[in-house]
Amino acid sequence: MSFEESEGIVYIPPKAGVSRWVFGDHYTIKADKENTHGSLGLIEALVPPGGGPPLHIHHDSDEAFYLIDGELQISNEQRSEVVGTGAFVFVPRGKVHAFKNIGDKPCKMLIIFTPAGFERFFTELGVSGEGDMPAADAEQYARDLAKAESIVARYAAEYI
Repeated sequence: MSFEESEGIVYIPPKAGVSRWVFGDHYTIKADKENTHGSLGLIEALVPPGGGPPLHIHHDSDEAFYLIDGELQISNEQRSEVVGTGAFVFVPRGKVHAFKNIGDKPCKMLIIFTPAGFERFFTELGVSGEGDMPAADAEQYARDLAKAESIVARYAAEYI
C-alpha cells in the first residue's frame, strides 16, 4: 500500500517505525507529531514480565492504553487494577499513573498520546530497539531512570 503525501493519508507498514529500549521495555513509535500533524502519537509496546515505568504524570497530554495481549497492573496514587487482553485504559492529562506487567509473558500493547509530542521522550531516552529483548537488569533500569528524570520536564511530565 502506498499513498502520495498530497493525499494526506499516513501509512506505516508492519515492523516499521523508530524502535527503542526504555526501562527494559521495547517501544516502536508508529505515529508521531510530524506524520500526524500533531494530532497523536502511537507507540507499539512490548513489556516484559515485571516491566513498566514508575508512577508519573503528563501535564500536557492524555495517554491511552489498549492491551493486545497479556496482563497489566494499572496504578494511580490510591489503588491498582489488573487488566487483561482486550482492555482499554484512558488516563487524562494531570493524573498520576503507572503500569506494570504482572504476568509471566511479555505484554503487547498500543499506547496513544494526544496531542502528539510525548513519543519523542522515548526517542531521546532509549537506545536502539533492534535485537532480542534484553534480560531484566536493575542497573540499566536505574541508569534509564536517572536519565529520564533529567529530561522528562522537557516533555511536560514528571516522575512521582
